[in-house]
Amino acid sequence: MRTTDHTLTATDPLAQRIWDQVAQSPLRSLWDFEGASAKLVWKRTFQAMLSDNLLSRAAEMGYYFLFALFPTLVCASAILGLAARQASHIYDSLLHYLALVVPGAAYTMVITTFNQTAAAATGGKITLGLVAAVWSASVGFAAIQDGMNTVYKVTESRPYWKARGAAILVTMLLSVLVTVNLAVLLGGDLMARLAYVRIWHHGLATGTAVAIHLVQWTVASGMLLLQFSTIYYFAPDLKVKRWHWMTPGAAIGISGWVISSLGLRVYLHFFDSFTITYGSLGAVIVLLTWFYLTGLMLLLGAEINSEIQAAAMEKRLKVAGVIPEEVVAEPRIVAR
Repeated sequence: MRTTDHTLTATDPLAQRIWDQVAQSPLRSLWDFEGASAKLVWKRTFQAMLSDNLLSRAAEMGYYFLFALFPTLVCASAILGLAARQASHIYDSLLHYLALVVPGAAYTMVITTFNQTAAAATGGKITLGLVAAVWSASVGFAAIQDGMNTVYKVTESRPYWKARGAAILVTMLLSVLVTVNLAVLLGGDLMARLAYVRIWHHGLATGTAVAIHLVQWTVASGMLLLQFSTIYYFAPDLKVKRWHWMTPGAAIGISGWVISSLGLRVYLHFFDSFTITYGSLGAVIVLLTWFYLTGLMLLLGAEINSEIQAAAMEKRLKVAGVIPEEVVAEPRIVAR
């Protein structure tokens, strides 16, 4: 079994009892605060971010994301390159949609690496790339598991093989979801162009293309939400799990991820200090920074969801007389 040492915010045994109940009795809907104050939930979320050291955990996750990226590209490009030389061009087209959120310098580095490895695919690369990708991906998701356990104030109790096996399987599932998401964007654009070519009436063609793009981005947003929900469901070691499609944490996490990604792109467009400071390593630092923001938004969303459940469970236990009124889930926050 893994013995990861988590720094738990709720050191008081009575306060920890609240979190134990959260792990055993998840809310049916996270949009129902059950009388808890939204302002209090937000205050506790901010306090928990600091006490759970999420900024450092996001940096750890960012490193593992970077560590997992290139072995995965080597493996994917090697397989595609051996299966069909044109297949790598298809995947290259899919990767172009990453430019919507990935900063330009980092995106160029990723595409260049992918094209180089796809052009020289061999059986040895498949074996080495697959082993490296599976291992690095499992380590990366293990970092997510540790971060989510810290958020929910639980200690990892799953056997090592079970936790690592789950990490591998969930990572593969997320890889498929990301690929499908990129394929939806590519397919939507192709269908919109086809509408302009095949439909002779300009107004009808424009209306059809707009409708296609609306469906395209709706499905793509739904796929992104599914990816966040999948991580929030499988990563933490909760005794009882409940699937939630849309949660306040996922909504804020996705919004924050999109805004921070676009904000980083704007910053780099006007103030590209990374290249000046780090020289040829600038693109790597930019990509690492983007991965850091991604990990931070994932953890922020999970923190919001956990604090909602803790506030609701705290209220339940106080009404039932299980814990005294002065006990709170986050001891440093005074409930009002």
